[in-house]
Amino acid sequence: MTFKKHSAGILGTGFYVPEKILTNDDLSKIVDTSDEWITERTGIKERRIAADDEATSDLSMRAAEAALKDAGVTPEELDLIIVCTLTSDRIIPSTACMLQTRLGAKKAAAFDLSAACSGFAYGLSVATQFIETGAYKKALVIGAETLSKYINWEDRNTCVLFGDGAGAAVVGEVEDGYGILSFDLGSDGSGGDAIQIPSSGSRLPVSKETIDQRLNLIHMNGRDVFKFAVKAMGNTVKHALEKIGMPQEKIDWLVPHQANIRIIQSAAKRLNMPMEKVILTVQKYGNMSAACIPIALAEAAAEKRFKKGDIVALSGFGAGLTWASCIIRWSKED
Repeated sequence: MTFKKHSAGILGTGFYVPEKILTNDDLSKIVDTSDEWITERTGIKERRIAADDEATSDLSMRAAEAALKDAGVTPEELDLIIVCTLTSDRIIPSTACMLQTRLGAKKAAAFDLSAACSGFAYGLSVATQFIETGAYKKALVIGAETLSKYINWEDRNTCVLFGDGAGAAVVGEVEDGYGILSFDLGSDGSGGDAIQIPSSGSRLPVSKETIDQRLNLIHMNGRDVFKFAVKAMGNTVKHALEKIGMPQEKIDWLVPHQANIRIIQSAAKRLNMPMEKVILTVQKYGNMSAACIPIALAEAAAEKRFKKGDIVALSGFGAGLTWASCIIRWSKED
């Protein structure tokens, strides 16, 4: 049984992407590829790349400041900060703790959450529990990545996919009947090898040998990931809807993980969603892992595409393997 005192919803959103743009034509000068090859297979035209001195906490800071401003919330009001990332500044301390002190959020608890591309929806589900029970009043959830620092720029199958960025949402109490209505979270660890950085922890610590073998960079079995994703993206939204007895025809907007246009189109088809109701950023930012969904959400909100009362579905999948979705009745006025 779940004890719920309050309804939790998104009070404000914000995002930040680095200035440097890396186009498909730029990549064609690095590896054997072309704009046509990348666009046809992924839908990606360009992506943002963090500067050498720009870390995940730096991107997080910019997104957090924008979200707090949009929500009309000060850092001092925050009770909790969750940074969803697989590219933290360091193993310790957490990026969330680094952000907490930079923001001046003196009373906030802070921790990182690792669920790869599903991370933001996972983080949102955690923050929601604190708000609904009344344990906390205000939470900041961020999805942020600097994936470009973990890419093998000689592997055309992965280097064309990923980019950097950060998106943030302030979560707090909203009027009853609005806000976050349900979640669906899941995992299948048997597929964990499909997306991995082999030398990145205690199993195979980074060494000269692992660096020479590029084991400290992203490795992916694209075919296996694609097959998993086309099922997971649509199914997880259906499961979240079933929990609240809501038909899929009620969805006004789909905000999917921006990994590949073909996967997004497949998810939309499973949900009978016209593509004009799907929020797309894949063409200009690529796959930013945990940052994809919050950036797409924040950008759409800034463009005033959501009306109060709209049903917004978030859907993601990622390494783990993981999947996650969230159904929201939008509570912010235009």
